[in-house]
Amino acid sequence: MYPVNNPIQIVVGSRNPVKIQCVRMGFEKMFPQAAYDLKAVDVPSGVNVQPEGEEEMLRGAQNRAEAARNLTPNADYWVGVEGGTEDDGVDMQAYAWVVVLSPRGVGKGRTGSFYLPKAIAELVRQGIELGEADDIYFGRSNSKQVNGAIGLLTGDVIDRAQYYEHAVIMALIPFKNPELYPIAPAK
Repeated sequence: MYPVNNPIQIVVGSRNPVKIQCVRMGFEKMFPQAAYDLKAVDVPSGVNVQPEGEEEMLRGAQNRAEAARNLTPNADYWVGVEGGTEDDGVDMQAYAWVVVLSPRGVGKGRTGSFYLPKAIAELVRQGIELGEADDIYFGRSNSKQVNGAIGLLTGDVIDRAQYYEHAVIMALIPFKNPELYPIAPAK
């Protein structure tokens, strides 16, 4: 589908190494014969530092992908990844959205969700960003750019890049199967 001698140009709307890695892994699994030129740009999400709820996370991922496209309009794909929490007042879960834009259309995918321990959820409720709350609770530093909450809680059975990778793959389904998904051009 993609020639090896003409690398696919991908722009990730974040300089977080975890987000860059998950995008690379997802594309490599979905299009293994292709070559890639992956670039990361620092762009705002346009949402709270600690996104709360489905709509805000999806909007953050969309905003990141669009901002990446605005900075580098000649790429083949622009990707936004935005994680956050959802709190029902009793339990708090964490998950993320991925949005992939292309001149051929848009794809979206979401990670699975997992519940945060009460102590970490309470720190987040106090206004502390999840990555910082993890660092406080586990005595770490900058874990969100390494293994994240999912890695800390699973003993690295799943790290943050692996966790996000599946959402990247799901967002790429329409591009892998264009005959099954009439993709409208991305706005």
